[in-house]
Amino acid sequence: MSTDIKAPTFPESVQDGTVATWHKQPGEACSRDELIVDIETDKVVLEVVAPADGVISEVMKGEGDTVLSNEVIAKFDAGAAGAAAPAEAAEAPESESSSDGAPDDKILSPAARKLADENNVDPSAVDGTGKDGRVTKEDVMNHISSASSKPAAAPASAPAAAPAPAPIAAEGDRVEKRVPMTRLRKRIAERLLDATSSTAMLTTFNEVNMAPVMELRKQYKDKFEKVHNGTRLGFMGLFVKAATEALKRFPAVNASLDGDDIVYHGYQDIGVAVSTEKGLVVPVLRNSEKMSVAEVESTIRDFGLRARDGKLSIDEMTGGTFTITNGGVFGSLLSTPILNLPQTAILGMHKIQERPMAVNGEVKILPMMYLALSYDHRLIDGKEAVQFLVAIKELLEDPARILLEI
Repeated sequence: MSTDIKAPTFPESVQDGTVATWHKQPGEACSRDELIVDIETDKVVLEVVAPADGVISEVMKGEGDTVLSNEVIAKFDAGAAGAAAPAEAAEAPESESSSDGAPDDKILSPAARKLADENNVDPSAVDGTGKDGRVTKEDVMNHISSASSKPAAAPASAPAAAPAPAPIAAEGDRVEKRVPMTRLRKRIAERLLDATSSTAMLTTFNEVNMAPVMELRKQYKDKFEKVHNGTRLGFMGLFVKAATEALKRFPAVNASLDGDDIVYHGYQDIGVAVSTEKGLVVPVLRNSEKMSVAEVESTIRDFGLRARDGKLSIDEMTGGTFTITNGGVFGSLLSTPILNLPQTAILGMHKIQERPMAVNGEVKILPMMYLALSYDHRLIDGKEAVQFLVAIKELLEDPARILLEI
């Protein structure tokens, strides 16, 4: 029985998506609930699974095509017998080939097959890096680029030299590679441009002595991990709790602008920026004022793991009243973070570095961190921004105040 495979239902905030990767090809056997295609939106990658045991009879949307919510992207024959697995297909005689000239033991994505045909590339010569050895579009591009950077040896039996495929870019070893921007990266670019062009953004700086926090972590990290079932005590948990307390004292920093209205939030939903291969995502810690340090740490770790696998849901990255970003993990000493609209402030953490500091008339070497607060000057005055940052500094330099909320 033939059924339609449809794109997922997108939330109201997502207009459309792009077919990222077909994990199964027409005629290839599928098991019920097996992943068959990834749909990339401007926020997350959504997975579509097989509705039953069977095969895909027709693909209507290839990789790179735009799809709408619930749009039909393929036809599926439930109960039909599929082709042999790639490992079994490799045992077929080499002389056999598929109808489009590609050997049966190489599975190509539609985009990869099209690019190979356009550039006269033999798919059997391309190393596949996709799932189960599948050849992706990028694999074909890398093969073409590699071939163009060294002279090709003509086969001895070739009757005449065929014209070489046009290189992607070549001048000696000056190779260039052109790939389309992902939807996530395009959306990030749009939001950053919106923030810089539609707000009166300003950044204020301060520095915090991290010695008390580092000493606290050193003293209790082993016991903390044991008591909280493997959850490690890091700096982010204390930063989130310090920011939460400071947001309670300065509600304007926790507010947002909606047209000509100021929306004051009676809760603290703190977004934590997480870097992935596809770009920066900001999952949100809901009601951080009710979370313990251990809950913050375990939730952030879970966010990080799922973000790298593209498993975060859209709901987990929607909303938020304040954002924290940590460039220090990459070695950044100082930066000016850009607002995460419609929020009106963002805190930037940086690298901890020992510096000589004057303490009570004496020079001491202390582990210092620069803090940066970017804020929308339309809503937050400089006085509030500075006082907010000083409050975080004081809470971190005397961590007991975080627990006592003083």
